[in-house]
Amino acid sequence: MFFLLAVNLMDRITLSIGMPYIKEEFNLSPTTQGLILSSFFWSYALLQVPGGWLLDRFGPRKVITGALFGWGFFQAIIGLASGGISLILSRIGLGVMEAPVSPSGAKLSSTWLTQSERGRGAVIMDSGSPLGVALGGIIVAHLIVLFDSWRVTFVIVGLFTMLLGFIAWKVLRDRPSEHPSVDQREVEYIAAGNAVSASGTDDTAPTKGLGISWFTMIAIMVGRASWGMVYWGLLTWGPSYLAQAQHLELAAIGNSTFLIFIMGTLGCLFSGFFVDFLVKRGITHNVALKTLLSLSGIVGLGSLYALATITDPTIAVGLLAVAAFFMMFGSLYWSFPAILAPKDRVGLVGGLMNMANSCAGILVPILVGVILQATGSYESVLVYFAVCAGFYTVGTLCINFNKLPVKNGQLSFQK
Repeated sequence: MFFLLAVNLMDRITLSIGMPYIKEEFNLSPTTQGLILSSFFWSYALLQVPGGWLLDRFGPRKVITGALFGWGFFQAIIGLASGGISLILSRIGLGVMEAPVSPSGAKLSSTWLTQSERGRGAVIMDSGSPLGVALGGIIVAHLIVLFDSWRVTFVIVGLFTMLLGFIAWKVLRDRPSEHPSVDQREVEYIAAGNAVSASGTDDTAPTKGLGISWFTMIAIMVGRASWGMVYWGLLTWGPSYLAQAQHLELAAIGNSTFLIFIMGTLGCLFSGFFVDFLVKRGITHNVALKTLLSLSGIVGLGSLYALATITDPTIAVGLLAVAAFFMMFGSLYWSFPAILAPKDRVGLVGGLMNMANSCAGILVPILVGVILQATGSYESVLVYFAVCAGFYTVGTLCINFNKLPVKNGQLSFQK
């Protein structure tokens, strides 16, 4: 799943890297370019909940395999595009097929990992996202130069993704008991690590509703959407900020972006391993997660707010790297569905959570553009990002990890 998420983000930014060549060939206006770049999230956000339902209904192995074939197909046919409309339609198709990929990680986590392993599982998976951004741009740019064609590059990347579909079908299994390399001792170990102390839990009965309270679900969505505002905002507008506000050259922007997102990858991994370390030492998920994620939001808020007055590019890049390291603690959110939801609702809860994040991906490029047009300065944009980091912290603090869902919509409490 780590590798699939890295390829996922690499595929998403392929169009951004190739856009300077594409816009010249098709004579695209800036408005049309913006529509093309954002069109992926239209279907991606809309299909998060249905994608989560498919995962709960048919299992991750079938859904991921089908998604990879479809996702690779739409990526490849972008190389056959004849204009702006065909590009938009291809990107919408890409968003449809990628929709279940991230929630599938949460679904697999609920069956393959014990309670004390899910922090690491979440961040190992999600660390593929910033790493894909850091490495994907370099790989795609070199492919375009090597083949002297953005079209050939899209076809190659698409065919590679379709090849991953065969590998996913061979490697993935929905449950440990179905995997040929897993023996009975490991199955029993995982089952023991997921034993619920609450009496009256029936894993065979269908769950009514979400299996968690709507207050907690809304808090998760607010926290994740606010985090997404910062993440997607830096991803889409970060290079422009470095060029226009800090006056960096193209090579320096590439190096700086690589450093920032590599630091994000490290922060992502650190948070998951540290949370699992705390849980093994007897600290509850409620305390461990809220402590780390509050630190994440507060440091992110302070770093982004301080950036508003920084004019030295070295200090600015350093603060962005610090913000990325701590804000990527937010990858721990992918452990929430497995921790809070019943197994037959993990995909749905993960889909709702990622829908909130995807809506942020749709809105933040537009909002930042409006702020820039209204103020003519990145200072207000950075203050906006800082406010979003604050809401991310508040949303996280409103989640009650002490509640354990049981069947038929009832809730019990951990001691």
